[in-house]
Amino acid sequence: MSWTLRVSFLSLLATVLILALCSETDSAAVPDDAEAAEPKGSVRHVFVPESDASNFFKQRGRRSAKRQAEVQAEQRVWLAARERRREHNEEQRDEFENYAEEEHDEQDERTRERSEQYREYHYDGLYPRYHWH
Repeated sequence: MSWTLRVSFLSLLATVLILALCSETDSAAVPDDAEAAEPKGSVRHVFVPESDASNFFKQRGRRSAKRQAEVQAEQRVWLAARERRREHNEEQRDEFENYAEEEHDEQDERTRERSEQYREYHYDGLYPRYHWH
C-alpha cells in the first residue's frame, strides 16, 4: 500500500469512529414516531397543532369580516404610509420652490447686469443715467 492510501484510510477510519462515538449523531437520524409527537426546543414555537391551524383558516376565510384589531392595524399602516408620502411630497415641493426661487434670482441678476451694460454702452451723455435702487 502506498503512503497516501494509508493516510486516507486512517483519516476515514478516524472519522467513522468519531461519528459513531459522538452523542450528536442521534439528532441527525430520523426521529421515531414517539419522539416526533413531542417537539423539542424551539420547534414547538414554530408549529401549531393541526386543530388550531384549521380553526385559524376557518375563522378567517376569504370573505369573512375582519376583526377590529386587524382593521385598526391596517389603518395604522395605511396612515403611516400616507404620512410618509405627505412628508416626502412636502420635502420635494420645498426643494423645488427653493430651486425656482434661486433660478428666478439668478435670472433677475443676469437681466439687471445685461441692462446695466447696455445702458453704459449706449449712454450718449444727453440724459441723466438711470440707476437701479
